[in-house]
This record gives sequence, C-alpha cells and structure tokens, in this order.
Amino acid sequence: MTTIRALQTTLAAEHAAVYVYGVLGAQTSRSAAPDLYAALTAAYTAHRGRRDLLTRTIADLGADPVAAEPAYTVPAHLDTSDRVMREAATLEDDCASTYANLVANTSGVRRRWAIMALNDAAVRVLAFRGAPEMLPGADEYTDR
Repeated sequence: MTTIRALQTTLAAEHAAVYVYGVLGAQTSRSAAPDLYAALTAAYTAHRGRRDLLTRTIADLGADPVAAEPAYTVPAHLDTSDRVMREAATLEDDCASTYANLVANTSGVRRRWAIMALNDAAVRVLAFRGAPEMLPGADEYTDR
C-alpha cells in the first residue's frame, strides 16, 4: 500500500469517526452523564483535528483528499450510557486498527504521528471500556 493510499484510508476512517462521535454525543446528556459527555467531546475534537490534518497532508502531497460520505451507519439502541460507551470503545478499536495500518505503511515523521494517534486511540478505548487489551488494533494477537 502506498503512503497516499494509507493516508486516504485513515482520512476516510476519521470522517466516519467524526460523524459517529457526533451521533454518540447527541445521545448523551451533559448534565446526567458529565464524564461520558466530556470523553465523547474530547474524542470528537481529537478526531476532527486529525481529520483536518490528514486532509491538509494529502493535499500537500498533491492528491485530492477523499471526501466524507453523505452518511454513515450508526449503531442502534443508543438508549443507555453503557451502550454509548461500548460503541465509542468499538469506534476507537476501529481507529486503532486504521492507525496500526498507517504505522505499517509510513515512515519518519508520518509514522511517528501515526504511532501517537494509535496510542491515543488505545488510551481512549480504556476510558470507554475500562479494561486494557494486549495490543489494540492488532486483532490477530488477541488470543495471547
């Protein structure tokens, strides 16, 4: 996979993350679940910043950044804080996998940035799930 293609794949994932976090945040009460609301807001802000940086990076490399889809599949039954947290953890797991792919397909400054984003996703999974996993984003090692 080329660097541009890996960056485009990551940008597409960030478009989806921003969209889904918007939906998750809309299902959360700032007064009834302030910690969850704050965590979702922080995640939304982080992913929006990454999306914007990836867009600029791809454009600076002379490619047209992949556009966001008009809509994304969103989880159903977001009627409890626990369900919202599970979906946010799943979303961060997906982002971790995408960033692990970016780590594998980049080098230098871009790889260091991808590692930082992968670490951030792994930490954010802990905030939503509460229990660590061995290697976030590396499903092939989950049985160890």
